Amino acid sequence: MASVTVAKSAGFCFGVGRAVKLVQDLVADGAKVCTLGPIIHNPQMVKKLSKQGVRIASDPSDRREGETMVIRSHGVSRAVYDEVTRGAFADATCPYVSNIHRIVEEAACAGHTILIAGDKNHPEVQGIAGRAGESCFVYADEEELLEIVRNNPDFGQKWITAVCQTTYNSSKWKKCQKTLKKVCTNLKIFDTICKATSTRQQEAEELSVSCDVILVIGGKHSSNTAKLRDVCFTHCPRTYLLESADDLTPDMIEGADNIGVTAGASTPSEIIKEVLLAMSEIQNTTENVEVEETVEKSFDEMTFEEALEASLNSLNTDQKVKGTVLAVNSTEIQVDIGRKQTGFIPYREYSNDANVDLTKEVKVGDVLDLIVMRTNDQEGTITLSKRRFDAIAGWDKIVEAKESGAILNGTVTEINKGGVVVNCEGVRVFVPASQATAVRMDSLDFMKGTDVRFRILEINRGRRAVGSIRSVLRDERKENEAKFFETAEVGQVMTGTVVALTAYGAFVDLGGVRGMVHISELSWKRIKHPSEVVNVGDTIEVFIKAIDAEKGRVSLGYRKPEDNPSTIFANNYSVGSVVDVTIVSMTDYGAFARILDGVEGLIHVSQIADHRIEKPQDVLKVGDTVQAKIIDIVNDGKKTRISLSMKALLEPSEASDDEGETVEE
Repeated sequence: MASVTVAKSAGFCFGVGRAVKLVQDLVADGAKVCTLGPIIHNPQMVKKLSKQGVRIASDPSDRREGETMVIRSHGVSRAVYDEVTRGAFADATCPYVSNIHRIVEEAACAGHTILIAGDKNHPEVQGIAGRAGESCFVYADEEELLEIVRNNPDFGQKWITAVCQTTYNSSKWKKCQKTLKKVCTNLKIFDTICKATSTRQQEAEELSVSCDVILVIGGKHSSNTAKLRDVCFTHCPRTYLLESADDLTPDMIEGADNIGVTAGASTPSEIIKEVLLAMSEIQNTTENVEVEETVEKSFDEMTFEEALEASLNSLNTDQKVKGTVLAVNSTEIQVDIGRKQTGFIPYREYSNDANVDLTKEVKVGDVLDLIVMRTNDQEGTITLSKRRFDAIAGWDKIVEAKESGAILNGTVTEINKGGVVVNCEGVRVFVPASQATAVRMDSLDFMKGTDVRFRILEINRGRRAVGSIRSVLRDERKENEAKFFETAEVGQVMTGTVVALTAYGAFVDLGGVRGMVHISELSWKRIKHPSEVVNVGDTIEVFIKAIDAEKGRVSLGYRKPEDNPSTIFANNYSVGSVVDVTIVSMTDYGAFARILDGVEGLIHVSQIADHRIEKPQDVLKVGDTVQAKIIDIVNDGKKTRISLSMKALLEPSEASDDEGETVEE
């Protein structure tokens, strides 16, 4: 029988429980009740309330005589609220949602632009937007946020208030906050994800890392339930969303050793118990007491590794067998193990890799080391596992490496909140984020699928191994640094990989040695952040600007001298050249015009027209593109001043003799 673990936070949250209780109390008091839309996103609970006489109204005008209309937990817009309160009503809006309403209404009154992260079609978000005034934008993710920013370049100067749906994905919200901080100067961010939602998502993620199967119980139209499913699916492909026990089928949990169960905020506890009982029946057990205890059991009481250890410790010699492959397809391998029963290896028992292609991995005639999982004498079959046999052999190597300090090789198969998971010899080795890269600030995002070398730091109960990639990288770096500083020279051109970005520059790996390109060396233009030019993982060509071997520091340059706007100007333009320029700013004495990106000249007020004008604005405006002639270039070795004239292009007879002024480039 598989181990079943239920997340502590599964089921009703405070807001949902409060809403349901409010409706039930009204019914108990004899009131006629209608709810403005389903009170919660759970069809079973809505049906149960319907049997008690609770009716669903489509809008405020749908309220019948004598009915008390209940505003559901998602809340409503200010206009809808005002209409509902004209008659008998009860407000079941979740307090967390009410808090967002207060924030956006106060911000809107102060003239702020409101940004809401969430599903624009969700009633909670529609209610928030309905209280945020006219200057309001809703976005689903970072990509939509960037699109809004691109279409509203004035966000940098406006006051912005940012909130999010209470059930919004916490990891997405963190990414959106980083983006907002980069582009908005006057910004107020309110972290309005419900704490219960954050806790539920965190527990679900941790549970999914250690389980073969995850069952997410809740309404199919529930936003927070859908997000739980998405969070779990990242780590556990066998994640299923169930509305009730009727949705559970035997194939969902077949062959699972460790089953995790979580539930959305609108899922009643009785539905969770019904699913657990259905699982119990599928596994041919009827001890309801065990199921009841499982509901209260903490998900970290028994990890996947502990369950695996328990099963491995019970093996005897007869359970370890060799099988010769007789046939193979995409879902299973048929083998002969020298017994009367036919042996089968399901695809999920061949490897830890969920994407493995069995037809490419094995061929008829191959001999595999296997473990007997279960025997079915009635059908004459035996279910076998290669994955578990590999785990035993691999574990011995892990233990030996811990004792000897040997360096192991593995592949990063997962990236999670705490670090990365490395598959080594069929064993999952956890590497904390602090031990996953050479420098703590390095991103883990690019590591999935890469081959790494590491040492085992410790072995915990339940066959849990903790490793360090950093210790190996540091040893290698010391060797590489010695070689690098022996041969490196200022001016040397090298190719490297961007491994980290900070506000002041980009760090580049030159093959075990790191150098930094200061933000001022990334572009000839003024930039606010290195990410405007390069990204982590980019391969770029740099040159060495300075070397400090004693401190192990290497300063790098990235922008090329030939791309210097001043150099381009000097090589292509001279006094007398006629150029198309764009007016970028104006003063009382003239207009500044862009010749190239990074190169500007001054058209003195006397050189704008063939007649006297009081100020440049009489003829020009910012953004105008005009033709001008370069009439003077002054370079004192430090600064270049360029004088332009529009008047010089007029007919000679009409031009005046006024001289132009110069401006620093």
